[in-house]
Amino acid sequence: MEFEDGLKKDSIFVEVFGNSPMIKVLDFLITFADFDYPLTEIAKNSGISYSTLQTFWYKLVENKIVVKTRRVGKSDLYKLNIANPAVKQLIKLDWNLTKGAGIEQEQGLVA
Repeated sequence: MEFEDGLKKDSIFVEVFGNSPMIKVLDFLITFADFDYPLTEIAKNSGISYSTLQTFWYKLVENKIVVKTRRVGKSDLYKLNIANPAVKQLIKLDWNLTKGAGIEQEQGLVA
């Protein structure tokens, strides 16, 4: 996430679980779960290299964390598999972390 002053700030999901490439990819896919993307865009928007994404992408596909949605030209497009119970829990966890961070900020402003 980038702010008006040009500084980048990690999401609460990345802050809690670390700055690893897989966490960055999961964070991106959770944030934009309604859309499908080619692998090049997933890597770019996650802030990792395409070759790094290729090292673990198969794990996400094998575990049905992501699903192929369609093929456009030579590119396969993928999105988060929101029908997967584990993915549902990840989305719920992300939402709870975000809500918790918001509550802490409110309390910090009030105190």
